[in-house]
Parts: sequence; C-alpha cells; structure tokens
Amino acid sequence: MTGEEGFLLAMGLGLFAGILSGIPAMLAIAGVPLVTALIGAWAGVFDLGFLNFFPARVWGVMSNRLLMAVPLFVLMGVLLEKARLAERMLGVLGRMTGGAPRGMALGVLAFSTLIAAATGIIGATVVMLALISLPAMRAAGVDKRLAAGLVCAAGTLGQVIPPSIILVLLGDRIGNVYMEAQQAAGNFAPDPVSVGDLFAGAMLPGLVLVAFYAVYVAIRLRPVAVAVPQAPVPAGEILFTFLPPILLILAVLGSILAGVATTTEAAGLGAVGALLLAAHQAETFRAGRWLIVAAGISALGLVGMGMAGLGRAALHTLPGLLALGAAGVIALGTLAAAARLWQARLLPQAMTDTVRISGMVFGIVVAASLLSLVFRGFGGDRLVAQAMETLPGGTMAAVALVMALIFFLGFLLEAVEIIYIVVPLLGPPILGADISPVWFAVLIAMNLQTSFLTPPFGFALFYFRSAAPADISTLDTYRGVVPFVLLQLAALGVLIAVPELATWLPGLIFR
Repeated sequence: MTGEEGFLLAMGLGLFAGILSGIPAMLAIAGVPLVTALIGAWAGVFDLGFLNFFPARVWGVMSNRLLMAVPLFVLMGVLLEKARLAERMLGVLGRMTGGAPRGMALGVLAFSTLIAAATGIIGATVVMLALISLPAMRAAGVDKRLAAGLVCAAGTLGQVIPPSIILVLLGDRIGNVYMEAQQAAGNFAPDPVSVGDLFAGAMLPGLVLVAFYAVYVAIRLRPVAVAVPQAPVPAGEILFTFLPPILLILAVLGSILAGVATTTEAAGLGAVGALLLAAHQAETFRAGRWLIVAAGISALGLVGMGMAGLGRAALHTLPGLLALGAAGVIALGTLAAAARLWQARLLPQAMTDTVRISGMVFGIVVAASLLSLVFRGFGGDRLVAQAMETLPGGTMAAVALVMALIFFLGFLLEAVEIIYIVVPLLGPPILGADISPVWFAVLIAMNLQTSFLTPPFGFALFYFRSAAPADISTLDTYRGVVPFVLLQLAALGVLIAVPELATWLPGLIFR
C-alpha cells in the first residue's frame, strides 16, 4: 500500500468515526479531510496547492442557480409544518387508516413520493419530509428506525422519478459518449439520446422501486387491532384536506415537466402556494380568505395557461389580459397571506427555521466539495480510474461489474463525481455494443440513488440528521436505511433482467 492509499484509508475511517461521534456532520465532513491534507502535506504525499481551488468551488456552490431552489423548497415545507397543514393531512390519513402503523406508513410513502417527485432535490426533500412525516409516523407507533429509513429512502426517489437533476446530467454525458462510441463502431447515424428519453425511461423503474418499498413496509408492519372504532371520515373533509396540497404539488411538478418553469421558478411557485395554504388554514384568519383562495386559483390557472402555450400571449389579447389579471390577484393574495402570517408570528418563525436549515444544507454541500478536493489530491480519482480500466470481458459482465463499482464508489463519492468518472471512462466500450443507452443510463441513475443512503458519505443521511429529533441517533438512521438499500439493489436487478422497463415508454412516446 502506498502512502497516498494509506492516507485515503485513514481519511475514510476518520470521517466515519467523526460522523458517529455525534459532532455536526458539516464539521466532520470538512474537518477530517482538512486535517488529513495537512498531515499528508507534512509527510510529503499531498500538495497543499489543491486547496487553492476550494474558494472557486465555494463560489460555484453559492452562485449555482439550481441550488437557489433549496431554501425555497425548505420554506415550503416549513410553512406547511408551521401551519399544521401536513399534521391535519396526516391526522385525517390516520383516521382513514384507523390509526394503524401500516396504513400511516404506506400513506406517508405515497405522500412522500409525490413530494419527492415535485422537488427533485435531495437536501430540501429529505428535510421537508423529516419535518412533516416523521412526527406523524412516530405518533402512529411506527418504529423510529423504520420511520427514519422510510423518510431517507423516499426523499431520494426524486433522483429516479423525473424531473431529476441526475437524469439531466446523465442525459448530457450518455448522449455525447453514445454518439462517439457508435460512430467508432461504424454506425454513423445513431438515434440521439435526449434527457426526455431518460425521463420517460426512468418512470416505470421508479414506480417499481416505490412498489418494493410499499411491500416491505406492509410486511414489516403487520395489521393491528384498533381498540376504539374509528368514525367514518366525511368525504368533504378528505377532499378539502388533501386537494389543495395535491394541486400545489402537481402544479410544481407539472410546471417543470411542461417546460413552463425551471426548478428554481417552480420552487418559488411552491413557496408562494405554501404561503397561501398556510394563511388559508390559519384558524384565526377570516378576513381576506376569499382573496387568498382567488390567488391560489389564479396561480393554478396561470400554470395551466403556460402548459397550454398561452403564457407568452400579447397583453392586448384575451389570454394576455387574463394572465395579467391573474398575476395581480396572486400578488395581492400573497401580500395578504404574508401580512396575516407575520401578524400571527408564523412567518418570522418559518423564515428563521428556513435560514437555519438551509445553512446546514449549504454547509454540508460546501464541506463535501472540500472532501472531494482532498480525495482528488491524494490521487483517489486516479486509483478509481485504474480500477475501471481493468474491468474484464463481455458486455453484460462489464455492465454488472460497472454497477458493482458504482455501488461501492457511492460509499465514498457523490453522484455527480461518479457520473463524470464512470461514464467517460467506461461508457465507450459498453455503449459501443448493442445495448440501449437509455437502459444503461437508467441503471446508473438507480444505482446512484443508493449513494445517497450508504454511509459514511450518504448525503441524505446528513440532511436527515440536520432536521431529525435528538432521540434518533446516527446509528438508528444507518440501521433504518439498510433494508431500503437492499430493496434498491433488488429493483436494480429486476431492471437488469427486464430492460423493457426502461425502453418501452420512451419508444412509445418518442419513436
């Protein structure tokens, strides 16, 4: 073992010990690599010049427009939690399921899947689910480890169920490598691979994974007898409890899928919608309620007009005048809602919590960039590349070995770095063969989802710890996610055995 390899091993063990010690994850993720780098420089195996790139990485994180969506999605979740809207939803859900742990956990899984699909950002999604869903499941009697594992796993579904940032990055890399590999193999007119192909290809595998989670939860939580008979829940209460937030989620997701809004713009829509819902649900608020309802309806109408292609209509046309009027109603309703929530002290509390939680999330992102920089400085990327170059044999064997390698790399590296290491190096020989590039890309995406749940660098675990109560330890969280990681691997095996799960829908839509 070389000196660099020894330092890499020591850094991994030290980071794992630091996280388990209970100190803030951000300090462990940044502190251990920094100390390892200083000791390595003293020993002559690390060049401190690598650390000169760290300010540029921090600037890149802070100026990333996509990451601007994180505080907006956090604000959305905090507002729903402060207004007790999610608590009402899960309370009605508990009455519908008779207060049984199994019914509550399955309901939270469905609820979490919708939210995860709407956001597509791991940090904000996991934090929001921890704030909303975790207390309700524990109140219903769900074991804290199972509840923690379910929240972390459901929060990562946004990486497979579109829209997904991982699928966008994979679409770019797979598309370019596939074209080059096919041309090198003699096919000078291959079908291009688009992000839309990957979105369609990932839909069915993502739903299969959700079904695996549901079966596991149903088996783990056996039915229990309810001591007190539950009264039927009125249909009107169910409708008016679930319909507004579902419409909000669908508006956020639909605006992204239809190309009406970017992720950050959709996050802004979600924050405004949560503000309107929180003000409307406030028990002491009566004046201005109809204005807030009108603002919510106008927002949905504006999104619908955008999906119908009427969003850029000229102001002198009827659609343009309707859009302008809807924007005015939304502005007035938002101001009324913000004023009421500020008066009720809900908005200041929500803003304070949003700044605190977003600071933790961004702190982890910045710390992770230092970790990856030190890893590269010790030659970790070179060692990984050398291991990839020695992969043996046929196409399917190579695919299986690449999947195993990605899984183990997920313990050490973040998903984006894995994409930019694995695809350029191992993509050409695999994509030059007669396999579907969409299938291969979806396989990578599902495999990368495990990297968010595998310690010590599972970022979903770090985000969960930033919002989870103190009585759920880091070890409880790790033990809770193990079954869900195994389910992810089982779903990956099904997709390897049945490639049509990823290729059927894109062929139906785009071919």
